[in-house]
Amino acid sequence: MYKCKNCNSIDKFELMFDEKYQGNRKFMQKYNNRHQIEISIDGHTFVPTLDFMNEHAVCKYCGQIYIWQYE
Repeated sequence: MYKCKNCNSIDKFELMFDEKYQGNRKFMQKYNNRHQIEISIDGHTFVPTLDFMNEHAVCKYCGQIYIWQYE
């Protein structure tokens, strides 16, 4: 699980899509049987790493980027 260092929300994020991204931008998230968050974007599913989060994920509540830590 990931926690926003700015507002302390946990796993409450939305991804920013590159403006050049040509896909449908269909975004879903769920937890797998190992309690890891899984993200699906246009049918591609992956478990985000902390590096991925700090490069691409924006906090849904405070809008900050580069602020994630493990919870």
